[in-house]
Amino acid sequence: MPRPSGFQYEQQGDQSVTITHHGRPAGTLRGGRAEKFLAEVVSGDAQLVMARWTGAYKHGNERTARNHPRNHR
Repeated sequence: MPRPSGFQYEQQGDQSVTITHHGRPAGTLRGGRAEKFLAEVVSGDAQLVMARWTGAYKHGNERTARNHPRNHR
């Protein structure tokens, strides 16, 4: 699986954070969630953190789920 890329974030004046992916809005965080995100993005891989917070990443189990017997009805 390729590493996430193309994410950027911008902290707004009202303490909210806007996350974009290739220039398109991917999410807005406010309040405590914005603070938690900023602390995590500084301490880890920023691209991976932003991908995780926006839900724009794969878990790696999609093929397994597709082949599960309950999905063959």
